[in-house]
Amino acid sequence: MVPSCLSDLSLGQDVVFFTLLVFVTCQSILPPLEPQYGYPVAIRYIIFACRVLVYILSMSIFVFSHTRNFVRDVRAKNFGYIFHIPIPAYLLAWQQALNLLLTVFLVTMLACEPILHCMSERDGNFAGSGLFTHNCPHVKDLKLAYSIFSSGATVLYFLLLVDLSVFSTSISAFVLVCGRVVSEVGLFLVALLFFIVAFGCSTSALKQDNVDFDAPHRGMLSLLSITLGMYEGTKFEALHQDSALLTAIIAYVISTITFMLNLLVAQLNCSYSSCYEDMLGFARLNLGKIVVSSMAAVSHKRWTQFVESLQLDQRLEFNEGDVGLSGGIQVLEPASLHVTTVDSFRRFGGSTSPAMQWPEEDQAGNEDEDRFERMEKVIERAMKKLGSSGKSHGTKTYSMTGSSKEQSSSNQEKSVSSEEKESEAGSH
Repeated sequence: MVPSCLSDLSLGQDVVFFTLLVFVTCQSILPPLEPQYGYPVAIRYIIFACRVLVYILSMSIFVFSHTRNFVRDVRAKNFGYIFHIPIPAYLLAWQQALNLLLTVFLVTMLACEPILHCMSERDGNFAGSGLFTHNCPHVKDLKLAYSIFSSGATVLYFLLLVDLSVFSTSISAFVLVCGRVVSEVGLFLVALLFFIVAFGCSTSALKQDNVDFDAPHRGMLSLLSITLGMYEGTKFEALHQDSALLTAIIAYVISTITFMLNLLVAQLNCSYSSCYEDMLGFARLNLGKIVVSSMAAVSHKRWTQFVESLQLDQRLEFNEGDVGLSGGIQVLEPASLHVTTVDSFRRFGGSTSPAMQWPEEDQAGNEDEDRFERMEKVIERAMKKLGSSGKSHGTKTYSMTGSSKEQSSSNQEKSVSSEEKESEAGSH
């Protein structure tokens, strides 16, 4: 059950999710349809309305929020440090840092907005001219920059939706595991960069006529293409003409694709198995931390309504007609799920007058019952052990019993002979 004090968080994520839908509609879905259908006016109106909604609903709120948090931390001298560089403490949370970067992207998009720059040329002689057009010729360079920032903003919107994982413990644990093992991927990328630079410089030092490896930067780019599987097959055939270059490329492939990638898989396996056992507990702690941090933003009236909705002052019903204590939340489950044969509650009948004393419990009787129960359990375990060991060690048991019988009979004969000797001595 998700407490209602997280409603502020869920409300903020609902706004981000709705803004993401609007943003994808006006940046990814509708613009490619416009040239296909001859630049219809209705599509341009929808694109303009969606972009205005994004700037008002997302950018303005983000700018106000970051300005308020920045001024608050500066006034309180609440700073954090990244590489000994002081920054406002609220930016230490990765969600706030991504939100700030998204705000910068949205402000840049507004500055490069092609519709605003084409307002003065809506009556021009070009394809798609008219009201709210973004196809005027002089914004060609701006449209490239606008598209780059639009693509980055889309990715940031999706990353901010990761906060919704807190409402599911299993998904939150998975997200935390991904955050823990991403350091192993970073180590792999550092090692891969080292090999690319080393072999890129070494191949350019070779005496060879291959254009892809005649300079360090071109060699590094070609090696990266080989690692990603983007190197053309015809270029691989050209490598067979130079045995020294081919040997260097084979050594690079063995070092990176064969060794480094398998080492990365092994590292991810070990990291996952070592940290996943604790991630479920960390996910619950993370949910508790968010609950506690959200409490400060909940009004007293809303908190009172939440407490009253729990109905903690009502007594809980254990069974039908069996009303117990208050101060809990009742969760129903099948009766066969946890079968109990011993009732842990002791009930007394009679008057409820405070003057009447509670009947004294028979402690001795209870101790006897507990003692008999323990004896029964010990006997049951012993019988099970005897039943399991009797089948496999039946011969051994028989020999032992036979030897014991012989020993007892010999002891009886000795005792009889000693008694006879004593009786003879007495008669003498």
